[in-house]
Amino acid sequence: MITTDYAPGAPCWLDLGAPDVPAAAAFYSAVLGWDYESMDDENMEGGMFRKDGKIVAGLGKLTEEGARSAWMIYYSVTDADATTQAVERAGGSVRVAPMDLDEWGRMAQYTDPLGGQFAVWQPGTSKGLELVDQPGSLSWTELMTTDAAAAKEFYGEVFGWQYSEMQLPGGGGAYHIITPAGQPEERMHGGLMELGKEDLSLTNGRPYWHPVFAVGDCDAAVAKVTENGGTVQMGPEDAEGVGRLAVCLDRADADFVVLKPAES
Repeated sequence: MITTDYAPGAPCWLDLGAPDVPAAAAFYSAVLGWDYESMDDENMEGGMFRKDGKIVAGLGKLTEEGARSAWMIYYSVTDADATTQAVERAGGSVRVAPMDLDEWGRMAQYTDPLGGQFAVWQPGTSKGLELVDQPGSLSWTELMTTDAAAAKEFYGEVFGWQYSEMQLPGGGGAYHIITPAGQPEERMHGGLMELGKEDLSLTNGRPYWHPVFAVGDCDAAVAKVTENGGTVQMGPEDAEGVGRLAVCLDRADADFVVLKPAES
């Protein structure tokens, strides 16, 4: 489970780069019940999503030439500069060098050696998201990669992540569960799995991270996705011990998962 005390290496923030900010705001408000709050900044189009008054995600204008619309997941670190050095030592590259965002904190963005993009957040006055692991908020993160062993080694070196393995039903292969360094397994926050490049058509064969949002009713959320111009890549379907889930694309083809967790 993800919690808001944000142990080092745990997901603590996410934001969406969208080609059409108002359209994205309307889509996620309809699908996840979010309220959009625009920033008062003439130099930057974007803002925050809130659920029950608490911040659950950020939204900004997609400005990178040739980039696809996608969610960027941030992991909490104590020192963004030291993490940047660790990324480079492990074979990754720096997309955005460490920079301060006023008094809120310090961020940086990277690409892992296989092509997966991710980011880190060194907290200042803001630790990150204010609501997680509840309906309408981030509950899990997933990496779809072309080489699970290499990905585990890289992120293990950068974050010290611990891994455990489970076999997917029907011969679906191994799913590697991620837990922050030094934390018990109940603090697991994500997973990674290996797929062939042909199965990563969304990114032309490049690995990618995507978020999983908890919902109260998976089928109702999927209906809202399609009613509001999104599409469904997989599901809804039941995953034993996990819950009912669907892999979805928003209007601009940014991918995410909606999950009604199984009752414990």
